[in-house]
Amino acid sequence: MLDLLFAVIARDLKLALRRQADLVSALFFFIIVVSLFPLGVGPEMDMLRKMAPGVLWVAALLATMLTLPRLFGDDYRDGTLEQLVLAPQPLPVTVLGKMAAHWLTSGLPLTLLAPVLGLQFDLSADGLLVLTLALLVGTPSLSAIGAIGAALTLGLRGGGVLVSLLVLPLYIPVLIFGAGAVDAAVSGLGFEAHLSLLGALLAGSLFFAPWATAAALKISLE
Repeated sequence: MLDLLFAVIARDLKLALRRQADLVSALFFFIIVVSLFPLGVGPEMDMLRKMAPGVLWVAALLATMLTLPRLFGDDYRDGTLEQLVLAPQPLPVTVLGKMAAHWLTSGLPLTLLAPVLGLQFDLSADGLLVLTLALLVGTPSLSAIGAIGAALTLGLRGGGVLVSLLVLPLYIPVLIFGAGAVDAAVSGLGFEAHLSLLGALLAGSLFFAPWATAAALKISLE
């Protein structure tokens, strides 16, 4: 099982490195969206500090969604996905490996970049630390939940729009608790409860999402 998991992760990482333009486009989208708000609102630091948690989390969520159609799309077009479904190895393990690779190429870079962009909003050191921790715990849930939507809309015309309609409502709890943790840290309140709830969402999504995604892939391929 572990050999299969690591093999899928390594394969998807190699393929992602060959399409560096896709990775860079998501990062540039994240940078541009976050940077536009200080320019539009002005140099009012109190307002920027209040806006920072929501702006950074919404931008990270949207940047993650940009890469979801490619999660299974390339394998579907070249026939690799059918071979993975028919393979004797458990499909949920393969799906979990693809989710992990997606997070490593989208969620992790956004997490590492977010504290630098948070300086534009005059966030304190504690706020930047909690922002990093919240994204580190929350973004894997975005990849796991998004994989379900990507599998359900596989091969459909206008699948990118349908993915947004399917996964955005499911992203709301992650967004609320992630932004709430940063807001609590900036306000000097306890943020541990928000991080705990993000951890619970992560555990639930990692357990249920691979099975739901595997079932959705089989339905899409029939």
